[in-house]
Amino acid sequence: MRAIHLLLVLSLAVLAGCASAPQSPPAQAPLPAPPAAATSSYNDDLLFHAFTLVGTPYRWGGNSPEMGFDCSGLINYVFRETAGLSLPRTTAGLSQLPDKAPDKALRPGDLLLFATRGKQVDHAGIYVGDGRFLHAPSTGGRVRIDDLQASYWQRSFNSARRVLDH
Repeated sequence: MRAIHLLLVLSLAVLAGCASAPQSPPAQAPLPAPPAAATSSYNDDLLFHAFTLVGTPYRWGGNSPEMGFDCSGLINYVFRETAGLSLPRTTAGLSQLPDKAPDKALRPGDLLLFATRGKQVDHAGIYVGDGRFLHAPSTGGRVRIDDLQASYWQRSFNSARRVLDH
């Protein structure tokens, strides 16, 4: 049944919270951009890898499939393993990345940042296209795909970051 679910999720991709404790992130050097010709390949690989993690249990502080993931651990793992990029490990650090993506022109692979409990970013996910995003939601949950247009996510959406130059 899990294989069928994964196949369905991957098929949809072709067709188409979690809150790390805020900490003062260390100063981040600008992220190296992958070569322009390789960017599309990185993006496709990144999304494919992220989809294979759907169903992985949520775990606060988790950063591997064996341990489970919190939202920033999931993002850090996917970008490191797929594109060789080391991203900040906390949502506060992710929110300080420099390249903001236009809210009305999101691209698959963009990071989505949410403030679910006020104004401070405390949740993040990866935009997968077609108005949907992949994230590790919360304690007791599993990595899943949600609709960005859902009222909860619309109310808490803060901003987006473009890490890979598509």
